[in-house]
Amino acid sequence: MEKKEMICINCPLGCVLTVERKESGEVTVSGNTCPRGAEYGRTEATAPKRVLTSTVRIRGERGRVVPVKTAVPVPKEKIGACMEALKEAEVELPVQIGDVVMKDVAGTGVGVVVTKGMGE
Repeated sequence: MEKKEMICINCPLGCVLTVERKESGEVTVSGNTCPRGAEYGRTEATAPKRVLTSTVRIRGERGRVVPVKTAVPVPKEKIGACMEALKEAEVELPVQIGDVVMKDVAGTGVGVVVTKGMGE
């Protein structure tokens, strides 16, 4: 059995979770005050994911970038591949918040969107 303590980041309460993973693969979570905490603990123990924030170059404007993020969390083990894919990406101005830069970053099925409008 594996036991781990972590702080839940799904809401402002910051509950201290105890996550136990049994040899059977069953995961139990305690210490949460809401269902989101239990789900967060289970996900962290089995398949952790993160929202990736970065920047993408603006085509034709040396040194200028636009901030972007993944539309939903991506598997933690895919973050390096996502960053490599974003190194090659460029956008054309103007861009609006929510504009899609990539529809499927690094084969994750997750889109990358602009987080700040520019060039208006």
